[in-house]
Amino acid sequence: MSNKKTLVVTQKKSPIGRRSYQKKTLIGLGLNKIGRVKELEDTPSIRGMIEKVKHLVKVD
Repeated sequence: MSNKKTLVVTQKKSPIGRRSYQKKTLIGLGLNKIGRVKELEDTPSIRGMIEKVKHLVKVD
């Protein structure tokens, strides 16, 4: 059993019309379609990526 914390990230909005770095960040998080859900490890780098696209995703 692992003691690592995780974040559940859900894509809520489309990257269409957004800057290219935001599209690439979503792909880096494993999201590329509305409604996709990913469980990611809670690290500073993942938190930074989420911060860049926080208006497009929901974090639980």
